[in-house]
Amino acid sequence: MADYRTEHDSMGAVRVPAQAYYGAQTQRAVENFPISGRTLPPEMIRAMGLVKYACGSANRDLGKLTGSGKNPLDDQQVEALLAACREVAEGKFDGEFPIDVYQTGSGTSSNMNVNEVIANRAIEILGGDRFSAKKVIHPNDHVNMGQSTNDTFPTAIHVAVAVTIAETLRPALLKFRDVLDRKASEWDAIIKIGRTHLADATPLRLGQEFGGFARQLDLSAERGVRGLVAVLELPVGGTAVGTGINTHPEFGARVARVLAEETGLEFTEAEDHFEASAQRDGLVECHGQLRAIAVTLFNVANNIRWLGSGPRCGFYEVKMPDLQPGSSIMPGKVNPVMCESLMQATARVMGNDQAIAIAGAAGGNFQLNIMMPMLAHVALESITLLASATNAFVAFCAEGLEANEEACTAAVEQSLSMVTSLNPYIGYDKAAALAKEAFKSGKTIRELCREQQVLPEDQLAEALDPLRMTEPQG
Repeated sequence: MADYRTEHDSMGAVRVPAQAYYGAQTQRAVENFPISGRTLPPEMIRAMGLVKYACGSANRDLGKLTGSGKNPLDDQQVEALLAACREVAEGKFDGEFPIDVYQTGSGTSSNMNVNEVIANRAIEILGGDRFSAKKVIHPNDHVNMGQSTNDTFPTAIHVAVAVTIAETLRPALLKFRDVLDRKASEWDAIIKIGRTHLADATPLRLGQEFGGFARQLDLSAERGVRGLVAVLELPVGGTAVGTGINTHPEFGARVARVLAEETGLEFTEAEDHFEASAQRDGLVECHGQLRAIAVTLFNVANNIRWLGSGPRCGFYEVKMPDLQPGSSIMPGKVNPVMCESLMQATARVMGNDQAIAIAGAAGGNFQLNIMMPMLAHVALESITLLASATNAFVAFCAEGLEANEEACTAAVEQSLSMVTSLNPYIGYDKAAALAKEAFKSGKTIRELCREQQVLPEDQLAEALDPLRMTEPQG
């Protein structure tokens, strides 16, 4: 069997790998863009399959596929087309999408890649020859009916991003939140020293500290929802420039309705197709929420890394699971590798946000953004990195965290900030003088107060009660 077959498009003959489901236009793009070796992420390909299914369903229900236009299909052919769309949406043909991310800025090459694969697979489902030059199901006339790359490709980006946030990122964030909540409850009685400016501050409970982390994750999950909501309006129905040329007036609404039913997300037709086709502001807003989530995750991981520093010359207030040797030269050294992994992943997401912002600002010239494949790649990379790194951190670090109660409590009595609770009794100036004297002498605040008889013992015991200092006092 030959390694290649010859296919034709409007520009002439092209050699295509013999068994490929794609055709001439895909192959031209493969040859034209030998850029990064990175193809569109599978989430995007599957979203494109789902969008094509929704478009096919709308065209079927509107009578467009079986109507009196050029090369109408019969019912069996329509069902084969929809079945092929389903298979692409289910990931069964992920290997048939070889085009580099850095391609034509509209995504036309990838849109045609999807159209060709669906058309050829539908022909095969019907028992026909998918290699035949005459396409009984045509990639443009049937699969792409009522559509332009300019409205369906950004629609697929929105679908892929929203679904991936809903199915992977939010569950990961909520799982992390739940683990931190549990640790906060378990450690609520453990008193430790607080730190501001990396300097000793007043006491708090380890549970309170981790409760703060849990709240950060709760807010991050809410930001995930806001990011999802930002991409629920879909451009589909606007076709080339937002006018809806060559499509039915009800097409966009019907496609959005099918996508909502298929995903369980509240997709709607864009309120203004000229805005929706030309601009990617919703995606910029969405990724801004992803950036905020990345900032939170970086912060929490870094705080846990500091709290686990040691084991003898750091804070060591929490113990992290020992996962792997930490040094090629220092025997026995163990590093906070999961914190570092999460911090690196989130740093990449913060960088990705700059690429998204540039593409949103500079890419949208007049009626079309011309950086959409990169937008899809970067946005989905960010979501995947956040979800995967969070899941790994929870599984291999957060779940196994242990409190080192001895280390937590040892520093409390030594803290000069214990003097803060004396302010209501002796005033700020005298309390500051006590702190300086305690530091100079090496004595604790309690010892110095007793020596100088600053307060009666019962008042001193109440004022310097570390547990009492972790809550407001009337």
